[in-house]
Amino acid sequence: MNILVVGAGGQIGTELIPHLQSLYGEDNVIAADLKKENVDRLGQISRALVLDALDMDNYKKVISEFKIDRIYNLVALLSATGEKSPQIAWQINMGALINSLELAREYNCSVFTPSSIGVFGHSTPHVNTPQDTVMRPNTIYGVCKVSGELLSDYYHTRFGVDTRSVRFPGIISNGALPGGGTTDYAVEVFYEILKDKSYVCPIPQDTYMDMLYMPDALKACTDLMDCDPSRLKHRNSFNVTAMSFSPKEIFAEIKKHVPDAKFQFDPDPVKTEISASWPDSMDDSCAREEWGWNPKWNLESMTKDMLSAISAKLSGK
Repeated sequence: MNILVVGAGGQIGTELIPHLQSLYGEDNVIAADLKKENVDRLGQISRALVLDALDMDNYKKVISEFKIDRIYNLVALLSATGEKSPQIAWQINMGALINSLELAREYNCSVFTPSSIGVFGHSTPHVNTPQDTVMRPNTIYGVCKVSGELLSDYYHTRFGVDTRSVRFPGIISNGALPGGGTTDYAVEVFYEILKDKSYVCPIPQDTYMDMLYMPDALKACTDLMDCDPSRLKHRNSFNVTAMSFSPKEIFAEIKKHVPDAKFQFDPDPVKTEISASWPDSMDDSCAREEWGWNPKWNLESMTKDMLSAISAKLSGK
């Protein structure tokens, strides 16, 4: 199987590439990103190239040249960043998706495009949010993700394209830094506490949001795509989660390991509004039943591993 990852230079892509290589072979995974500096960095671990996913002609050449069978479309402007430039967010997020779907239709590829808890809004049930429920987001990022789910389902039912996705919650990683999401605080806090022993949080202290540790997120990307399609009642998109916590709870967990850590709260109005519209917890029973979703990490084990990994990273070990 030949796999292409577009938008590979972001938080998920930089760790998905080696994960895919470990499963399918180094020579079978192609990494593509718009920014040359990302490509140069990715080139150390992969076959990497510069590609603008909005450039249909060049995108098509890559699909044809490398005989691609599966596309991971990770191109996106995230929630908080998207609010600064809604038109650009729509052009990038939807442009990359429609190009990926069209090329998948032409070249008989399967497509994974991650969705998000950003598809939900204030009118969505916030506790144990169902798989199938009201989706009325209040951000351009969420609007793009809802549209993407519908468009991907359309390409499956209309053209038979094998489209699949999961609704990622916040993703916590000790690899690449996140890039403008509402849940970024859950990564930033580890760096700041280990460097300065203090952190000012932009999210209200009692706001709950679902989270995944990166190893579980990567496993979701491949387990779903490798699943026998006859098992899938849903496709775009599955709720997945491993833990739900508030800033106050993760900070308490960090203090168990760093007793002199200090935390303050200075809520950002945009992130506060976005986070208030998202679920406190999601029901991921459909993913568990249809393709065996089973996360391994919880708040306690994730916190311990993040502190260890980032401590080593900051000390240059």
